[in-house]
Amino acid sequence: MTITDEDCLAETLAFNKQFEATAASRPAREETPDATMLAALRRNRLGGDTPPVRLPQGQDRLVEGGVKVRVFVPEHVDGVYLHFHGGGWTFGSADGQDERLWRLAEQTRLAVVSVDYRLAPEHPFPAGPDDCEVAARWLVKHAAAEFGAERLLIGGESAGAHLSVVALLRLRDRHGITGAFRAAHLLFGPYDLSMTPSQRSFGSKRLLSNTDTLRRTYEMVTPGMDAEQRRDPEVSPLFADLAGMPPARIVVGSEDPLRDDSLFLAQRWQAAGAPVQLGVVAGAMHGFTLFPLTIAEREQHRERDFLSTTGL
Repeated sequence: MTITDEDCLAETLAFNKQFEATAASRPAREETPDATMLAALRRNRLGGDTPPVRLPQGQDRLVEGGVKVRVFVPEHVDGVYLHFHGGGWTFGSADGQDERLWRLAEQTRLAVVSVDYRLAPEHPFPAGPDDCEVAARWLVKHAAAEFGAERLLIGGESAGAHLSVVALLRLRDRHGITGAFRAAHLLFGPYDLSMTPSQRSFGSKRLLSNTDTLRRTYEMVTPGMDAEQRRDPEVSPLFADLAGMPPARIVVGSEDPLRDDSLFLAQRWQAAGAPVQLGVVAGAMHGFTLFPLTIAEREQHRERDFLSTTGL
């Protein structure tokens, strides 16, 4: 494990404090979001209050099974990155971060395929993972013909990191596919929906995510399940056999309620035989890459370097 960005700790903690103060000025959300609130969250950019910018470089497509994807293809393609967005499986979209994904495509020379998987609560588990599995299988079969490259990588942020691991496990267990994806890039994901110690002990701090918001999210995504049922490896990949997984880069902030998820997953991933880079960003809260911070800029550079060089 590497603790990164300690030289930025003062800036990072000051931002957290400001974020908490702003959040405290709004009414606490005690219940599950209603349809109006969900619609607003889905309309607006993750971490912001305005709709995202859609770039002309993004192409909306349907793949096998009717799953929607958004595709960004740079001039030179050295591989394909299958991306799953965050948003607690309940909001976010494939076109919610066009600027970031297009910049990533150009800088890494990767075609980026971002999956617009179905969202809860209208489509609870396993709808989202089903769509991600379909997209992953489609890419394994068609990447060479579609993009002229067979080097595949997979990853995402928060719920998208969870879906990345679930997709890899489903490819292995349901279709006998291992090794097709040469690396996984996993940012601050929830891998135990029964709640790790850091999730349970984080409390009610008004950062982007906390114990209460996580609990409510899990209830929306896996309605009717208790903690024991959520430990099923198909729901919580931390409990899965991780044999055959590709090299991974796993990143989390030290002030993220999901900190233990990344620490535990990295340990089990490495024990199963795959190389792991584990980075813990000093003072960072959940979703820190969404905000104008030095640590966010640095993380984007590290992500770009990993995706550019791994699996060549």
